[in-house]
Amino acid sequence: MSHSPSSSVSPLRGWARFWSSYPGLAPQAITCRRSAAEDVGNGKVLTQSLRIVREISGVSFQLANPHYRKLEAYAAENRTVISRTILMLLFVLLVAGELSAQEADIAAQEEAAMSAAVDRVAVSVVRIETFGGLERVGNVLLGDGPTTGLIVSEDGFILSSAFNFVRQPSSILVTLPGGKRTAAKIVARDHSRMLVLLKVEHDEPSKVPELVPTDEIQVGQWAIAVGRVYDPKRPNMSVGVLSAKDRIWGKAIQTDAKISPSNYGGPLVDIRGRVFGVLVPMSPNASSEIAGVEWYDSGIGFAIPLADIQPQLTAMKEGKDVHPGLLGITLEGGSIYAKTPTIAACQVKSPAYEAGLRSGDLILSINGVSIGRQSELKHALGRMYAGDTAHVVVKRGDEQIEADVQLVEELIPYEHPFIGILPRRDGEGTIVRYVYPNSPAKAAGLKVGDRIVGIGEQQPGNAVALRLAVANFEPEQTVSIRYEREGEEQAADLKLARLPTTLPLILLEDLAPDPSDKNVAAPKFIQIKLPEESSECLAYLPPTYDPAVPHGVVVYLRAPGDFDREKLLTRWHQHCEDDDLILLAPQPRDKNRWTPTELEFVRKTVDHVINSYSVDRTRVAMFGRQAGGALGYLFAFRHRELARAVIAVDAALPVRMRLPDNDPVKRLAVVTTLPKNSRVAPRIEQGVEMLREMKYPVTVVEMDESRDLDALELEEIVRWIDTLDRI
Repeated sequence: MSHSPSSSVSPLRGWARFWSSYPGLAPQAITCRRSAAEDVGNGKVLTQSLRIVREISGVSFQLANPHYRKLEAYAAENRTVISRTILMLLFVLLVAGELSAQEADIAAQEEAAMSAAVDRVAVSVVRIETFGGLERVGNVLLGDGPTTGLIVSEDGFILSSAFNFVRQPSSILVTLPGGKRTAAKIVARDHSRMLVLLKVEHDEPSKVPELVPTDEIQVGQWAIAVGRVYDPKRPNMSVGVLSAKDRIWGKAIQTDAKISPSNYGGPLVDIRGRVFGVLVPMSPNASSEIAGVEWYDSGIGFAIPLADIQPQLTAMKEGKDVHPGLLGITLEGGSIYAKTPTIAACQVKSPAYEAGLRSGDLILSINGVSIGRQSELKHALGRMYAGDTAHVVVKRGDEQIEADVQLVEELIPYEHPFIGILPRRDGEGTIVRYVYPNSPAKAAGLKVGDRIVGIGEQQPGNAVALRLAVANFEPEQTVSIRYEREGEEQAADLKLARLPTTLPLILLEDLAPDPSDKNVAAPKFIQIKLPEESSECLAYLPPTYDPAVPHGVVVYLRAPGDFDREKLLTRWHQHCEDDDLILLAPQPRDKNRWTPTELEFVRKTVDHVINSYSVDRTRVAMFGRQAGGALGYLFAFRHRELARAVIAVDAALPVRMRLPDNDPVKRLAVVTTLPKNSRVAPRIEQGVEMLREMKYPVTVVEMDESRDLDALELEEIVRWIDTLDRI
């Protein structure tokens, strides 16, 4: 058990100052002196020294110290030669002994106070046992031991962490503080703060704990994490301090007490036994029930303030789940801690769109709180629930606009609209290099070489801006497009389509390899060395690489087992040279498996390539087979700002993956093989259905057996990668 430092000055600090201020009186090595000539002090000197000590180290303490008084009197009366050093050491030992006794007494009082705090809240803490259900979620092995809950109403409602029920148990038993065991059922869930509300039927009186008022929650206070898992009659506790407020985007408070499944769902209380909040695992980077469990017993723990939950309890008691509130906007890409909150896309039919917000608006404030960075916007919205109203102030040009936006539980899945062109990758503006057959662009009369200068009311200056402008519309919507042809501006109306989900059937003319550009040098991998990483990473940079030409990146995540690097190079090097691609092949630590923790290593290798070479950010594709394909899905959905495609060969979506909404700005397309005889075929089909429900563009390549891609299939995939910058 840790203790907080005392706010008063310790007498020992006075001793430290004494010895440093009076070096002539500093303790010497203890020697037995037998003559007056060998000692520079006498009783009078010692008496004066002790008085100086008294003045410096704390008068009130020293005057109350009988040992000091006796030593001072002895020194004054003694007219023989006395070793000043020995007397000083005797006094220090006496004081230290007294201080040790005082510290032991303080520790005992602290322990008694903490035990009293736990006793006070114990009548509201229950023990929860779950039976049946899953044993593992993803790579997290779920325990089957008891967990904890907190009584929040006298009529039998109990709050607990959603982590405790992620295994989807078939039955739940609750042991009440009085010892009675009774069945419980899940009534509702809080999907924002990852809590579960249970209900038990019983005739035992329920005690609702006292809350710590919000204005009394201060960083540095004692914080005691309480669980009831080891001894049903006595709660377990872990002691720390309150480390921070408004963490996890405004949803949680933080403590350095040890938080783990032994107290998830239990209360975090102050020294008076009042409840700060309910303990949960949480992470700022993910929002699932198991997010943050990796910080088990690390000194980084979170609790949801009970005062923030109370307004939602009425709806939850009626069986209604509560959800985070959604606005319906996408911000410009970049670091959320550096970029201003400028709206890049405002989803049609979203609350923000219906309230009049539009692409290009700069958000100035939310509910009266000034917003300067994207992270501040995320923090302001993070604490809000669906149904809450946000008062939004934006700047549009020189005009300031205010709007009240009611947040919603879910948005209509966004679907990317499609004009039907591929833009050129050189030159200024948006010049058409290819027009898709049977596309809106073809129907409107666009031709290769046309320069698109406007769509709707916007005048995008390049392909990136045009892609962003198109994202603010929806399929089946009719828009006006303006383009230049031979120096003359023309206009046409076109009805937007959806992104195609078939592989290209023809080799685009400007993608055909030029025999004169063939390089006869034998291809070879280069090693990418990251100083802080031990894992190996291979890369193939084509000899045709030109920094003036942005290259796509294929991140190859191999299947477990033996790896033939020469075979990989043979299959890919010509495609890289012909199609301006860089091949990146990070290797797992264990050749027989990938682990989710290696995502960070893969991320670092991708960052290295992006920072070192000229990269086309619209053509960064994760290519993986089996476990490598599953890791590719994880990477793409976790790092939406990087990946634009997933090619999964004989690989399904990871179990219980929570798919994020399709993003208007951070586009992601998927190609998956479907081997009929694969053991994961049913899961692949289920994943395809989920992706399509979320309106992700998914292409399915059916196979008769579980195998790698053949040469023709690989060529089709490479051609598809080249079309990822389609508009």
